[in-house]
Amino acid sequence: MQTDVLHKGTASLIGSAAPREGRRFEWGWVVIAACVALTVYIAVIPLGFLLWQSFFTPQTASQPAVFTLSNYTEAYGSSETARLFWSSVKFAVGTSLFSFVVGTGLAWMNERTNTPFKNLFYALSIIPLIIPGILFTVAWILLASPKIGIVNLALKTWFDIQEPLFDVYSLWGMIWIDGLHYSPMAFLLMSAAFRSMDPALEESAMMSGANVFQVAWRITLRLSWPAIFATILILFVRAIESFEVPALVGLPVGIQVFTSSIYQAVHRYPSQVGLASAYAVTLLAITSVGVYFVSRLSSKGSKYATMTGKGFRPRQIDLGPWRWLTAGIFIVYFLVIVVLPFLVLLWSSFQRFYAVPSWHALQNLTLEPYRFILTYPNLTRSVWNSILLAFGSATVIMLVTSVICWIVVKTKLPGRWMLDNIASLPMVFPGLVLGLAIMIFYLNFDIGVYGTMWIMFIAYVTRFMPYGLRYNTTSMLQIHKELEESAQMSGASWFTTFRRIILPLLKPGLVAGWIYVMIVSIRELSSSILLYSPGTEVVSIVIWELWENGQYVELSALGVLFILALFVLVVVAQWLGKKFGIKE
Repeated sequence: MQTDVLHKGTASLIGSAAPREGRRFEWGWVVIAACVALTVYIAVIPLGFLLWQSFFTPQTASQPAVFTLSNYTEAYGSSETARLFWSSVKFAVGTSLFSFVVGTGLAWMNERTNTPFKNLFYALSIIPLIIPGILFTVAWILLASPKIGIVNLALKTWFDIQEPLFDVYSLWGMIWIDGLHYSPMAFLLMSAAFRSMDPALEESAMMSGANVFQVAWRITLRLSWPAIFATILILFVRAIESFEVPALVGLPVGIQVFTSSIYQAVHRYPSQVGLASAYAVTLLAITSVGVYFVSRLSSKGSKYATMTGKGFRPRQIDLGPWRWLTAGIFIVYFLVIVVLPFLVLLWSSFQRFYAVPSWHALQNLTLEPYRFILTYPNLTRSVWNSILLAFGSATVIMLVTSVICWIVVKTKLPGRWMLDNIASLPMVFPGLVLGLAIMIFYLNFDIGVYGTMWIMFIAYVTRFMPYGLRYNTTSMLQIHKELEESAQMSGASWFTTFRRIILPLLKPGLVAGWIYVMIVSIRELSSSILLYSPGTEVVSIVIWELWENGQYVELSALGVLFILALFVLVVVAQWLGKKFGIKE
């Protein structure tokens, strides 16, 4: 009876869209073939040319490129290579562990204890994700630089000391900045794990006399081991591919990691693209191993499962008076990660020349940096380019991955698992490596996109396709096959079924994924830094150029406007999400 009703309802939904009897050609196969071809093209071909270019010498006007192993000899045949590898690993391990400890501690306090104002703290945790990495790095340089850092100068005045207490231009400074920047990601990942945990074992431990910290260490964290390991791996991969901090903080004092070495090799004369490719191979291998272990762990975590069909209501640990201490920790964290960076940019943006806060500097406040930025020749064009690239890449990614998800989830075509892996392949590409691979490919095959907006559009679609795939897969798994079968029995073509049934039902995942890709595309720098040319700059590139030119107050003014614009965009995105029924 229910099936008949379902068939009638679907038939009325499709109605006149059913194809005529004599029509043979099915446009659905064209759409499917185009999406599969695009996915394979953008995910596989750049990787092949990256590996190919690593075996060739630089090409100049007078000398063609020739096959060689010298790139690998130079990259890995000296003691400098060991130092580069070790500094990269130390930076990535330190960053991932620091961000994990901070994020997990906050997540535990927010989800497993009775810390006051928890809903407010969880909402505030989204705000740090708005601040682009380059602005966060610049802000902490202005805060903790040994010469002009506001924190160091304030501590010198208060405690009458001669030497600065903090030196951001060090490996520990790099770990501090990147670790803080990624800590909200650790907080959100671990909050999800703690929120879905059955508290029965924790309650039993407390009834047996264990204190709060013993329960957290011996029960909560051990049950969360798969989430912990996966979170640390994700943070490690993000840290090893980080570009802004190594470039702005590490390079001025000679601390090099793989990403900064790739950037320097490309910007030599003649451009050492082959050497950069050889460095990129190692970075690609490291990220590939990390992503592989994350995927393996996510499929083998059942022995740690505590959520069953038996209903449970997560109970919180009563901290007593200590709950106000945990609330204070949240407040301090928010001040350090959001308020201080934003305030130092805001202060700098009202100065004619950068000056540390003082009564004298307070009397010299000016709006000149904002006038400069608002009349900056490239500003309007860069804003338009950012919006166009973000809107276009988000739209194309979500539509293409919806078709890919349908093939992987809803069909039994042989090799569909391979299509899923190919679409997920760009996840292992660090942004800088992806930009390098695309640059190499379109330099060798000139089809008119190099030096145009199209090459950056291709880079954005490639880089963020795996994220769109994940959002669509979650929603696609919830759509029952019966709906498609009913449409087919009513005479609808595949294209009509997909357009009028599948896409509307995918709406929550489509909108959520579109919003996410839109926001991260507007902030993107690492995959753009090697691909932009005059006329194709985006906002993040303009910020980079202002920093390179030493225009710190103008950069701060643009940064303040950029952060406020992104904040408004996120608020609008959350409103759209609620309108379309997206709760998280």
